[in-house]
Amino acid sequence: MAINTFAAAKDKRAPQLNVRDGKAPGEGRGSQRPVRLRGIGKMRKLDLCPFTQRLAAMLDAGLPLVQAMDALAEQSSNPNFQRVVKDISARIEAGDSFAEALERYKELFGDLYISMIRAGEMGGGLAEVTARLAKYMETSTAMVRKVKAAMTYPIVVMALAFVLTTGMILFIVPVFAGIFADFGAKLPGPTQVLVEVSNILRHDALVVVIVTGFCISMFRRFLRTEKGRLLFDRWILKAPVAGQLILKVSMGRMARTFASMIRSGVPILKSMEIVAKASGNMYIGNAILAASKKIEGGSALAVALKECGQFPPMVLHMISAGEKTGNVDGMLEKVADFYEDEVANSLESLSSMIEPLLMAFLGTVIGGIVICMFMPIFKMNEIVGN
Repeated sequence: MAINTFAAAKDKRAPQLNVRDGKAPGEGRGSQRPVRLRGIGKMRKLDLCPFTQRLAAMLDAGLPLVQAMDALAEQSSNPNFQRVVKDISARIEAGDSFAEALERYKELFGDLYISMIRAGEMGGGLAEVTARLAKYMETSTAMVRKVKAAMTYPIVVMALAFVLTTGMILFIVPVFAGIFADFGAKLPGPTQVLVEVSNILRHDALVVVIVTGFCISMFRRFLRTEKGRLLFDRWILKAPVAGQLILKVSMGRMARTFASMIRSGVPILKSMEIVAKASGNMYIGNAILAASKKIEGGSALAVALKECGQFPPMVLHMISAGEKTGNVDGMLEKVADFYEDEVANSLESLSSMIEPLLMAFLGTVIGGIVICMFMPIFKMNEIVGN
């Protein structure tokens, strides 16, 4: 009984854990309402992947699940995640299945994780499924890390360009504007526009900040709507350069997730529901859900995906070949490998191209401001003459 009330004792010292049903974890088999966790994204990134890798190693070595969970709780350096693991261990010892215990922390573990664990328990291959899940998470994390690393440099350069441009407009342009004002002559068009922008930013900065914040807030609210996200995800796939890269990333994630779930024994319709969310693009996700309805009506997987019209021919041919040979998961793994290599190559090529392009952009912005400021000087004779 002491084990069952572990989380209740901790709850007073841990405001991060907010139990919605108001009951202590472990109060009966029916207490499976989810727990809301703060910092969920950080916990998932920092703790979930190494936790799964270590759990897979322990289960493969033959350790009982409860003993492995207790050991992992002691190894965790995150006190919040440690409490989660201990509560899950207590629930398993009290009679819940691993998947049922994880269901309470669905926000942290997600549908894919819980479904694969449930399939592993039902099929008697929990250690194998956990190892597959650990590999999947490791591969996904590596892909996200590559994309973020490739985006870091352009973001830094763009931020530098913004800071330099703002600094010049706020502090340097007014000096030149004061000098030109003494002559009382009409300034060239580009210079006059630059001076007006400087005046607006200096004298109406609060209005600019409020309007900008309002526009960003409205755009974010628009993206949170189903229609807004669908329109944006559809548009981004058609964007030059970025569209193809995002499509490759989505196809790779879809194929890797789908292969892992099929190989783990998750039913195909449930798999497709989870894969639709894991694709990272609502437009592609809706196509997967539409295909699942066609499969439910009796269509083959490759045929259903082809009728949706959102999937590259290579993906369709590989899945069709897998259906004919009874190796769909193997073919999906090959598709995932192909697209992950394509993403890596695209990022490498993009990195080599983006540096000169960004330098050219930075030079154009800064150089344009400098030219606008010096244009009146080039026409000083006309200005003085007037």
